Amino acid sequence: MVDVYRNSLRKCSGRLFVFFANRNSSWKCSVVRRRGADGRIPVRTLDRGASSSAAAAEPTGYPGGPYDTSLLVKYEHHVARHIWFGEERGPKKELKVAGHGLKLTSRVPLALPPQMESWVSRSGLASLQRTSLNKIDTNLVSAFVERWHLETSSFHMPFGEMSITLDDVACLLHLPIRGIFWSPQDVTEELAVELAVDYLGVSQGQAQSHVRSCRGSYYKLEWLYDIFVHHRAASSWAYATRAYLLMLVGSTIFADKTFTLVEARYLLLFRDLDGYSGYSWGAAALVTLYRYLGDASMYSCKQLGGYPTLLQCWIHEYFPTVGKEGRIGILLETVVFPER
Repeated sequence: MVDVYRNSLRKCSGRLFVFFANRNSSWKCSVVRRRGADGRIPVRTLDRGASSSAAAAEPTGYPGGPYDTSLLVKYEHHVARHIWFGEERGPKKELKVAGHGLKLTSRVPLALPPQMESWVSRSGLASLQRTSLNKIDTNLVSAFVERWHLETSSFHMPFGEMSITLDDVACLLHLPIRGIFWSPQDVTEELAVELAVDYLGVSQGQAQSHVRSCRGSYYKLEWLYDIFVHHRAASSWAYATRAYLLMLVGSTIFADKTFTLVEARYLLLFRDLDGYSGYSWGAAALVTLYRYLGDASMYSCKQLGGYPTLLQCWIHEYFPTVGKEGRIGILLETVVFPER
């Protein structure tokens, strides 16, 4: 299936086309260059006015890839270079991509207690409770990741470059894209334990045991859910809200490649529940996805982190006919977006 998606996006007849829009919004097509059978660009097409010695000194680039490698400096390790020679990531060919939609359906209550609801609403994260896809199309996502380039932060398509923008995040996820952009610094395991004790209301021994089992400054999403349930039953609303919000962002916009953990440093964002509103969550979600797309575009990477719902919904928004059986918006119908 992943090959079907690839072939639907690849160039035809060895020609690379770039489309230009004029003021009347009509499209014109211009042939940029023609490659040989081996994927290399013949020297004679480089510059008709150049001398033969200068043309011979030009680099040949990568077969099937960029001719000028001064910009895409990491193309040597890009998955596309290996795919050109028939080398796949593994037996399944596609990335390992996991969404937490089904888990969130069971973990996010239909209604929060009023004491928690006010904090969650002011946070700007309330929309994340109902915007996760229950199923991620890994073949489709993998095909687009193969066209992402870290140096340009964009998908290189046959017709040009495209990228996910802040406006896309605001429209698809209804997250605020204006406000404070603050990325908390990494924390040590000792500080992760202190944060859990002070802001999640767990004992010192329990926090130490848990952080040690995570082998780093992380918390397990399942553990955070258990803390949320415990403090909600005990009416400890501040502890319950922090555990709930950390579990929520760890399952969506800040999801990592382990699919089970969230970095402890993100708990710093929820220390003051009365003063933590105003963050640009949309910008943080986009930066996180950009970073994981850059990692996943490398041949050695086998997992994709970030929020795959955002990526897949963006694909269906701009490529509505690319999907299973050609149906339009096949997976968007399963998402319930709140009114703006």
